[in-house]
Amino acid sequence: MIDAHHHLWQLGAYGCVWPTPDLSAIYRDHHLPEFEGIARTAGVSGSVLVQSQTCDADTDYLLQLATGSGFIKAVVGWVDLASPTAPARIAQLMQPSATGQASKLRSLRPMLQALAEDNWILRPELEPALAAMKQHQLALDALVYTRHLPFVYEFARRHPELPLVIDHAAKPPVAASNQLAPDWCDAMAKLAALPNVYCKVSGLPTEAGASQEPALLARYITWLYAQFGAQRLMWGSDWPVLGVAANPQWASYSGWLALVRRALSGCAPEELESIFSSTSSRFYRLN
Repeated sequence: MIDAHHHLWQLGAYGCVWPTPDLSAIYRDHHLPEFEGIARTAGVSGSVLVQSQTCDADTDYLLQLATGSGFIKAVVGWVDLASPTAPARIAQLMQPSATGQASKLRSLRPMLQALAEDNWILRPELEPALAAMKQHQLALDALVYTRHLPFVYEFARRHPELPLVIDHAAKPPVAASNQLAPDWCDAMAKLAALPNVYCKVSGLPTEAGASQEPALLARYITWLYAQFGAQRLMWGSDWPVLGVAANPQWASYSGWLALVRRALSGCAPEELESIFSSTSSRFYRLN
């Protein structure tokens, strides 16, 4: 089993400025041995380590960790895609390590949710960086909300040869209603029609309210399965960020994994293997 989305950080080091003290549940260092122990106990054999800071130092740190780890199979890094130096930076990140090990960088995540312009991903000055990503066979992780999805759709339509995954299923407003969000459904269904677009079943616990029933999250998960199918859906824990979930039963690694397994209990064994392993292996070129 592959965990397709988790983080590691050291507060105040390697450019780490988030989380902030108000996020008391996760405001501490999170290191690889702790994560690996939790994940292995749950049956996970490898992971995709994802950036959490918008700086070069964080990505360098994650790649350093991955180089020394057999458990971390891939890294999702950050590059300032609008910078004229982005192509050179991407080429640098793809260089083998000092010991000759191939780079584990497999995707870039520009953290679109935090940018002032909802349509930032369509800016023309990104084209040189996007060309470099394609040259080096990198994918794009889209960290977005519903309002970004029309622009992500246009981006994915323009770049059919660039694999793109929607992180955390675009963070639907789960806490706002006991029904599926219609605007989110419409936008995600449109994206699911594009063959180069994938989706992560991750991050939903932190979007849900404290009193909402597991059945609602299960409905979101089964809806995603119906749209993307097992071949373009991948599971991720979002550890340790899932620790800020309002409902404690979903704030643990084992609790979130169990909820997803229950929601997908009607899937065939080969479909579950795709969602929990082979989709992420194929998308991030883990083999």
